[in-house]
Amino acid sequence: MKISELFNVKDDVVVVTGGASGLGLGFAEALASNGARVTLLDVHEERIKHEIGRLREAGGAVTGSVVDVSDHAALDAAIDEVVRTHGRLDTVFANAGIDSGPGFLGGWVGSERPRVAEGALERYADERWNRVLEVNLSGVFATVRAAARHMRPRRHGRIIVTTSLAASRVETAVGSAYMAAKAGAAHFMRTAALELAAYGITVNAIAPGFIVTNIGGGHAHNKDLQRAVSQVVPMHRVGVPADLHGLALFLASPASAYVTGQEIIIDGGWGLGQAD
Repeated sequence: MKISELFNVKDDVVVVTGGASGLGLGFAEALASNGARVTLLDVHEERIKHEIGRLREAGGAVTGSVVDVSDHAALDAAIDEVVRTHGRLDTVFANAGIDSGPGFLGGWVGSERPRVAEGALERYADERWNRVLEVNLSGVFATVRAAARHMRPRRHGRIIVTTSLAASRVETAVGSAYMAAKAGAAHFMRTAALELAAYGITVNAIAPGFIVTNIGGGHAHNKDLQRAVSQVVPMHRVGVPADLHGLALFLASPASAYVTGQEIIIDGGWGLGQAD
């Protein structure tokens, strides 16, 4: 294979959960712009319609449907339909996730980080905990399971899970259910990678740091917050979804054929500590 072909995903059949915004939309853009046939699965119908139209105008082969990953039967049906339409499934991004609400400190950086009552452990409601794990962990499990059903018989596939820097670093401004779910997703990814490796299926994870998306009500768009976080990120800036495009393409392409079971952090060095 020529080096120029290593990142070829033309005509690959790709599914992205949580694909109508944020990181998922970034993954969809990266694959569609390189010739893949992409299906967006998301809970927001209007966003799906808007992004399908925008990506098609840019030349992408993109479709989508409304699916909540916590509804496993609907998720299975949606992925089955993709395979019926295209005849195969090459890559799945198990990306859909929700914010878990505040942690026990009410700020991201700096010396003024007051404790907040709604984030306290003893006030953490079962409903809040269970919903986050239902989407961010069980939804990943169900997505990977559905992908494996179609990929194992073909002895080929790429599965990419979205975890987080919060899977390995405790971030006190983030609710504990989010960190527990992301850590669980990271280890489940390794388990699936070990089981599926002999069938030519790779399973890896992308672990973003602070990336500007709409999750959590869009707090990451706040310019004051971005400036504050940039002061402690060694690269002195926050991330944007486009920063993940290259890694997404790599993990979905032949270039990563011998890479599996890896969680790749992409955070501008934030997890290393402060450099200044």
